[in-house]
Amino acid sequence: MSDVTLLLISTVALAATTGFFTWWSRRHGHAPPKSDTGARPPAGESGLWRMRTTVRDEPGSLAALCTALAGHRVDILSLQTHPLGADTVDEFLLRAPGTLAADEIARAVSLAGGTGTWIERADAHDLVDAPTRILGLATRTALDAAELPLALRQLLGRCTIRSLPAQPPGGGRGTEGVPVEGVLEDTVMRLRAPEGGVITVERPYLPFTPTEFARARALVELDARLGPRVPRSHDVLTLPEGSDITIRRADTGDLEAAKAMHERCSARTLAMRYNGPVGDADRYLGHLLSPRFGRTLAARTASGRVIALGHLLWDGDETEVALLVEDEWQRRGLGGELLSRLVAMAVEAKCASVYAVTQSSNTGMVAAMRGLGLPLDYQIEEGTLVVTARLDTTAVGSGQPSDQLSEGFVRD
Repeated sequence: MSDVTLLLISTVALAATTGFFTWWSRRHGHAPPKSDTGARPPAGESGLWRMRTTVRDEPGSLAALCTALAGHRVDILSLQTHPLGADTVDEFLLRAPGTLAADEIARAVSLAGGTGTWIERADAHDLVDAPTRILGLATRTALDAAELPLALRQLLGRCTIRSLPAQPPGGGRGTEGVPVEGVLEDTVMRLRAPEGGVITVERPYLPFTPTEFARARALVELDARLGPRVPRSHDVLTLPEGSDITIRRADTGDLEAAKAMHERCSARTLAMRYNGPVGDADRYLGHLLSPRFGRTLAARTASGRVIALGHLLWDGDETEVALLVEDEWQRRGLGGELLSRLVAMAVEAKCASVYAVTQSSNTGMVAAMRGLGLPLDYQIEEGTLVVTARLDTTAVGSGQPSDQLSEGFVRD
């Protein structure tokens, strides 16, 4: 059976289990801020809301909810139900008068028999029909293995996703496996990662339903069927002194070239990058280069030698950036170019911030972060410096990634 046929079969299976309602991840944290749930749109405008509530699975329960909403002139744009034995979880996309606040909608639903009601702002993205949205998620995942965590986040909303490798970088005891069918425990789901290990998804503010669990499993199954894949398109960058450098996505196939670069780097350069014993540097490359744990950009000379690596690493709710530039190629703007491209990827992935962990004496990394032109926060303790850049949705720096380069798993 061809890869295309497998993709179509898995996509249809995923779309069949997915309704219109999708929780979009736009902020960190476990609960919507009060300004998000209670704010009213400008006078005269209607507001879009996503709402979930639980009712008894019996005749008339849904009708009572609809009647209560209609009494407040709330229009139901979409409805999906999740059967749970004696109860049913109903998901709504609502359009309400601008004068109606979230707590007023929730109160009306409660009086009509709804319990455990959760509501937050929706936006224009939620008006996209389900088949289009799911095909988009499946296509992104099919083109790039690094897209799986982002697709899961868009599928399930504001959640923390971690990939726990079967064998941790640097050695040590591996993570405990899960059954093939996965495990669902209220606000936590655990799925078997395609390459081994475990994918853990947590959403403390809202329990997962069996339907959502089935959706996530279908997406992971699609990823497993298609196997390892990373886009191979590249950009050519001309440095100020005239050298042409190729920048492209890297993966574990670049492991030996990355190790060779380590051998050419000074002990000081490696210590600045890895913040630990220089002898351990090679042991982490397999993890860093895996598309399961983030995205890596490699810069190569015309002869094919890797001279710089830039990593964008998914760290639960946060995102880490890291750079390593071979000594001979430092102070030529290469690190800043890689960093701007990584940050542009993070913006595209709707990350709120990125952080870099380095030594306080690493002036090159500090200069590269400052060169982004973004608001920065600095924290330093015992010589370790953490620089955090708060992101926005505008273009960042000069390194705008192409579609091929801007196509990222969380690490623990």
